[in-house]
Amino acid sequence: MPIYGTALLAACHMLGIVLGDLLGRALGMTTNVGGVGIAMILLITSRCCLHKSGRLCANSESGVHYWGAIYIPVVVAMAMQQNMVAALSGGPMALIAAAASVVVCGCFVAFINRMEPEQAGAGSHDEPR
Repeated sequence: MPIYGTALLAACHMLGIVLGDLLGRALGMTTNVGGVGIAMILLITSRCCLHKSGRLCANSESGVHYWGAIYIPVVVAMAMQQNMVAALSGGPMALIAAAASVVVCGCFVAFINRMEPEQAGAGSHDEPR
């Protein structure tokens, strides 16, 4: 059984890694900063844009939904491997970066949610039983 959307995921992942490396260098670090998160945002945004333009077939869209659902546990697992004690002992920069990333991610989620078309009857509690 083929899983559609793999090429889109691969392109988003590669671009996210490159952008994460560039962001790390711009911040004066030798590590990738947020590459996986950037890739996830690119995947969601590209799926929305392709869906709106009608260039994403139903099979590919369900494949992208699959990859999006499995990508989140991967990001959580990667975040759990980081050494939080060393980050917090590094000073207030870690706390500022964490707070800023939460705010930026919240803005992206709100923006992406506004891009999605509203579904008829979504949120309705008056469904027949």
